Amino acid sequence: MRKRETINLTITAIFTAILLLQTLVPNIGYIHLLPGLPAITTVPLTVALYASLMGIKAGSLFGLFWGITRLIMAYLQPTDMVTILLFQNPLIAIVPRFFAGFIAAVVEKIMSNKNEKLAAFFTGFLTSFTNTALVIGLASLVFIHNPASLTKYLNISSSSQPLILVLIGALGINGLVEMVFTGVLTPIILPALKIVRKKI
Repeated sequence: MRKRETINLTITAIFTAILLLQTLVPNIGYIHLLPGLPAITTVPLTVALYASLMGIKAGSLFGLFWGITRLIMAYLQPTDMVTILLFQNPLIAIVPRFFAGFIAAVVEKIMSNKNEKLAAFFTGFLTSFTNTALVIGLASLVFIHNPASLTKYLNISSSSQPLILVLIGALGINGLVEMVFTGVLTPIILPALKIVRKKI
């Protein structure tokens, strides 16, 4: 029992260090490709891997930790107005990331006894999807009464479309890249990590 706890603490420490590295070092965890838009993030891969290894409770807490770091960095290192408006809001910064960690662990638990590669793909894909979908959904609710305060920084001066559709159009490319990236790499990395963990 004590050995297992030590192993779990070690895994948590390693993944926490990776997440902090992705957060603090430019263009590792948050890659800016399109000017004026939030960065494409590689952190969902880290969250998907950790949650798959450690389970629902630990995965959810790790997602919460990711959200808190995102909120802090939105204040300490703001990169553009869209990031400031979205991620300086605790609801938008934290809630999607908490549920990303939760969903990753749930999907892994449900599908782990089936095709391992397919389960890992869906775990990674849905981790990113959950984060992106909730960011867009919560942002549309937060700015529902004053959408122009956000859309003007998306280079959209006026639009007859609902805000949620505008956000899907503006942030959808980022989200799609993240989903493919996480979905493809999770089944490549996760099986090896599971083997190593079993041998420890």
